[in-house]
Amino acid sequence: MFAPLLDVFLRVFNFVIEFYWCVVIAAVVMSWLVAFGVLNTYNPLARSLIRALDALTEPVFRRVRRIVPPIGGLDLSPMIVLIILWVVQMLVDDYGYRALSTMN
Repeated sequence: MFAPLLDVFLRVFNFVIEFYWCVVIAAVVMSWLVAFGVLNTYNPLARSLIRALDALTEPVFRRVRRIVPPIGGLDLSPMIVLIILWVVQMLVDDYGYRALSTMN
């Protein structure tokens, strides 16, 4: 009875995690492009894209930076966020699909 609902939940959860994974990667690449002067921040489209990515990632990065500050100018918060996302996804998938297999 709950198997289809759990399956849908797991699929949506995986989609959200994978989408946020892509957002974090895009934010990192965008910050590199700005830092190396490849991307012009005076361009309205680029500026709005940077603001959107910052709005999506900066609250999470800020929490990680409180625990692990940048080391020698190297910000490890995106890598830590990606590792945490991967671990959470693996745990939820493992327990979710185990529960799903016992329901069938």
